[in-house]
Amino acid sequence: MVATPGDALELLATEDHGSVVDIVCAQPGTADERAALDRAAADCGRRGVRVAGDPWVIDAEVGKITALVLDALHELRPLTVRTLDPDPAHVSFDAEAKRPVIAEPPLRGSVARATVAAARTYQRECGFPVFVNCHRAGTDPRLGAQACTRYPLPGRWLVRGVDGRLTAYLPSAAGVLRWTEGSPGADEWSGPEVLEGPDLLPGITVVQDANGYAHLLGLRRRKRADGKEHVDLVHATQYQTGRPMGPWHSVGNPNANDRSKAREVGFPAAVFDAAGNLHVFVRNFGHGVSTRRQSPDGRWSGWQHLRGAAVADELVALPGRSGGAQVWARARDSASVVRWHQEAPGGDWALDPVTHVSPYPGTLSAAPEAGTIRYRYFGTNEVCVEVPGVGPVSLGGADGSGPLAAVPGVEIQGWGCTVLARSGHAGTCAVGAHEDGRPETGVWWFDAGETSLVPPAVAVDGGGRAVIALLGTDGRLRVARQEPGVSGLAFAQWVTA
Repeated sequence: MVATPGDALELLATEDHGSVVDIVCAQPGTADERAALDRAAADCGRRGVRVAGDPWVIDAEVGKITALVLDALHELRPLTVRTLDPDPAHVSFDAEAKRPVIAEPPLRGSVARATVAAARTYQRECGFPVFVNCHRAGTDPRLGAQACTRYPLPGRWLVRGVDGRLTAYLPSAAGVLRWTEGSPGADEWSGPEVLEGPDLLPGITVVQDANGYAHLLGLRRRKRADGKEHVDLVHATQYQTGRPMGPWHSVGNPNANDRSKAREVGFPAAVFDAAGNLHVFVRNFGHGVSTRRQSPDGRWSGWQHLRGAAVADELVALPGRSGGAQVWARARDSASVVRWHQEAPGGDWALDPVTHVSPYPGTLSAAPEAGTIRYRYFGTNEVCVEVPGVGPVSLGGADGSGPLAAVPGVEIQGWGCTVLARSGHAGTCAVGAHEDGRPETGVWWFDAGETSLVPPAVAVDGGGRAVIALLGTDGRLRVARQEPGVSGLAFAQWVTA
């Protein structure tokens, strides 16, 4: 769903082989735009992407878009809805008017916001999951969909609760979807159910504390008493597997005093330190990093700005080796990363530019080992792990895109191993493993036989077996469990939840 035909070009360029795409435009656009779209559709055909006929034009005006988009959704019945950035980034700041300058035509943001709202209503009315992806304006489509999205898909979305049961969380148009394992190690699942909560923007961050409780963070847009829409961070806690979640609470916004700045806040990353403090990090309006901390007694600190570097909207939070927290961020103006870290819980933040780590956009992820990240190397797309004191170690797997999921402590032929999962060619799920703490021994990757709409997840179940989870092209959860006692790493057949 786009404003005019020309806006569809970048979105089409990131579609994978096998996709079937309907294009809906708010306005007909110019003759040149329509001609460019025809050429893009022909190119899609050569790549194995089918564009279903001429674009729909709904002739919508600002203020009347949502209802017309909703009508189109009921007619087309999509599983995935792709649109533009609801809050396009500023290109400069008008000091005299004291407001950011947005280069994007206003209709683009209006269409995106209306599409998010219409998709939410459509899912609630039809009862089926609908997944929304918002394309960040101006990003190079050759980087792939994961690098171009405004609200990144979660890298860790399958977790084991206190009672040993697994739970999967994924963002949808109408809110967070939850699937729950019936009993530890069983192949019976309930869900998906939409968790009660605020009208979230289409993303979610999932972290666990030392007690095994799952904490969910996201962004919401809501109208305040002044009638204007504001964006803030929200947080909720899942204490018992399968039970209702705790209430959602606002975590605020580092630019809360200025609505026009606050709407550009980046998506949150979060981690617990060794003392039980929850650290939340976001990219702020000025392309720095802001952080806030919740102590174990529930009290929140004020926002703190971590100075010293400009960053892109890609953050990864992880525990440090000394018990403090760390946040890694892709640099805004170079193919490198920066790291802020604490030597101990509650300590001061120190900045450490890490110029030898050159990540492909949209691929940073936290490794299971403290102080360790994984990413795809910008030059070759191969998966690498940054080992403290050693440097980058290649794990192969140059096909595919997006981040890597991993879990340690899986027994394979008597050895403790780390099992890895990633997106391979055209979204296929690829799985591999290496000995715990020894990625330099290499990884043998194999195709797990299923395609996923999101980066696959991996966890250890209540019986100690590795479990791979993905979202099938039909929008249903699929799970494969490690076969015990076999030679090497093997998985049973996929089970559809």
